[in-house]
Amino acid sequence: MKKSINHLYLIILLSILSSVAPMGVDTYIPSIPDIATVFSVSIEKIELSLSIFLIGLAVGQIFGGPLSDRYGRKMCSVYGLLGYALFSFIIIFSTSIYELWTYRFFEAFFGGVVIVNAAAAVRDRFHGAEAAKVFSLMGIVRSIAPLIAPTIGAAIVHFFDWEAVFIFLTLYALVVAFFIYKDLPESYTYVKQNIWESYKIVLTHKAAMKAMLVLGFSFGGFFIIIAKSSFIYIEYFKISTDYFPFFFGINFVLMMLMIKVNINLLKKYTDLTLVKVAILIQIATGIIFTLNQENISLILVMILIATYMSMMAFIFGNCMSLALEYFQKNAGVASGVIGVVQFGLGSIISSIALMFHDGTFLPIGLSICFISIIAFLIIRTYKNV
Repeated sequence: MKKSINHLYLIILLSILSSVAPMGVDTYIPSIPDIATVFSVSIEKIELSLSIFLIGLAVGQIFGGPLSDRYGRKMCSVYGLLGYALFSFIIIFSTSIYELWTYRFFEAFFGGVVIVNAAAAVRDRFHGAEAAKVFSLMGIVRSIAPLIAPTIGAAIVHFFDWEAVFIFLTLYALVVAFFIYKDLPESYTYVKQNIWESYKIVLTHKAAMKAMLVLGFSFGGFFIIIAKSSFIYIEYFKISTDYFPFFFGINFVLMMLMIKVNINLLKKYTDLTLVKVAILIQIATGIIFTLNQENISLILVMILIATYMSMMAFIFGNCMSLALEYFQKNAGVASGVIGVVQFGLGSIISSIALMFHDGTFLPIGLSICFISIIAFLIIRTYKNV
């Protein structure tokens, strides 16, 4: 018999489960300059560990999707969280940048096994516009993680060494694992299906793949902003590490407000329409960023970044709903493919963009503009089938 659970608590629980990725990224950002100093490497090499983290998340979801469909959302989440906790702890013993990269990859791998279950659990229970609203509601709760994570990270590096960040992530994962094991009801229905056949079904679905690609490209632009936020605020504008969470957190406050707007607009407009408008706004933001990059002010940077990032409130939940709607029997695999495309493509795009770092904002502006144009060209050909 399946355990009953309060609807709101379920959304909060799944949101926390899917927050493993942003917590692993955003808590770490304020410590990047310190880690670069400790390992005597350039800040770009530490920023590269963020892209490696995304690759680990993508690979983890390749394995996590089939495991979720076969063994269930609950236990896959618990075992993934335990693996995440283990490698978060091992990271504190890193003696070189290469060890840090390796351990971060495996930390993210288990994080990928974890987060694939959150989206699959939503697809088990909700469909269509209702699923889009649930994903958006989850986005509100999940946005709290990147909102408070930099504050936590900044507070930790203010009082302790960088290793303390990963001790925090270890404890965080263990606490989440406890509540998932205790309270998350199993929702999947086992259907005997060949793994390769499941992947073939998902990968050959044109409409779903278009929604996934838009997610991937949009997340690439989103992650460029996140990866470069330390450079933008701390290195370029000389903002104190203690004040960094304020400048970084504004983006997620606005994103939470836009998620609420998205939920209300779904009553009148289709999720596809909202995605298209959001991407057009991102294109405009990228153009303004590029044209003003030479003598840009701190205020304008804050406005442009907040605008660009807030549009993810319309893209993420709606594209997730568009992509998962077609896969009732293999939601785990579909969720895994979404994660692979989102984080894999995002890591590749952000890694390429980071290679063109020249101490100015030009690579950032051009990157997010170009990426958004590609995303729009893809989504304009999307058709429900």
